[in-house]
Amino acid sequence: MTMDYGTLRGLVALLIFALFIIIVIWSYSKKQKSAFDEAANSIFEEDKEQTDLNDVNSKQESNKNV
Repeated sequence: MTMDYGTLRGLVALLIFALFIIIVIWSYSKKQKSAFDEAANSIFEEDKEQTDLNDVNSKQESNKNV
């Protein structure tokens, strides 16, 4: 049994479609929700840490000027 180019293209398309379905199911699974929420909110935590660091640095600089 030999495969021609059309059959090979069909199998590759089927494989890509199956991978797409697997990724969609994985991304909407309840097990991943907490990890995705944490990743989505991580940018706000970095901003808060940077703001806190800037506040500490400005307090240190103001104490040096006294």
